[in-house]
Amino acid sequence: MILITLALGLLIGLSLGALGGGGSILTVPALVFALGLSAQQATTGSLVIVGVTAGIASVGHSRAGNTRWIRGSLLALVGVPASLLGTDLNRAVDPNVLLLFFAALMVIAGVGMLLRARSEQQSDPEPKSAFHADSNSTPTLTRSTTARKIGTAIPIIAAGLGIGFLTGFLGVGGGFIIVPALVILLRFEMPEAVGTSLLVIALNSAVALAARAGHGSFSWHVILPFTATAVLGSLAGKRVAGRINASTLTRAFAVLQFAVAAYVAIRAGLGMA
Repeated sequence: MILITLALGLLIGLSLGALGGGGSILTVPALVFALGLSAQQATTGSLVIVGVTAGIASVGHSRAGNTRWIRGSLLALVGVPASLLGTDLNRAVDPNVLLLFFAALMVIAGVGMLLRARSEQQSDPEPKSAFHADSNSTPTLTRSTTARKIGTAIPIIAAGLGIGFLTGFLGVGGGFIIVPALVILLRFEMPEAVGTSLLVIALNSAVALAARAGHGSFSWHVILPFTATAVLGSLAGKRVAGRINASTLTRAFAVLQFAVAAYVAIRAGLGMA
């Protein structure tokens, strides 16, 4: 069992370090089906594994100047109420239903990763400046900037709430939502999106974990070695990201998620039969 634990931890850490998310969604199915934990134990353990791994990985990205601390912290703060709600709901849901939610989420995440891989192959032209050298240019620029900020704030708040809920309910980091949101809505460069995503994941996991204090069951004999190898994998993932084509890596993890989602759905369906 220890070899399986180490191998799975390494795989998930690689994904977090290289992509800023995606692999963490594999943590709960791995803990349930490969290592024998219950769904509730797995979601609690996942918060420790994913939170610690993301936190350490974010330090490396921060040293490279790829972490936006203020925006990342605000995005995590928005999700705190939803994270607490998701944590309460986790305790009330049937384990097989919880796993079916996981299967559906993994399919959504896989599709999102494929779309991300496609966008990584395309280079968007630089947006044209809204400034024109005439007497009315300044008011026009101001109105345009204000409208853009308002238009960006709403989906960012929605994303923060959604990520917080998923972290509390399913024990996942939500990087597959955070990274595209940062790139598309806030126009982050991909390295900045990955580094900031890891910060948000670590903060959200800490909040959800604190909400489970005194309620959750911690299988430390699994969590500790899993976390250790995941941390090593995340550090290696940062190096891998610079050497392997990002879209190829993203597609590989998307395909893996589809396969695991099918397996989880079948097992959960049989458990409910």
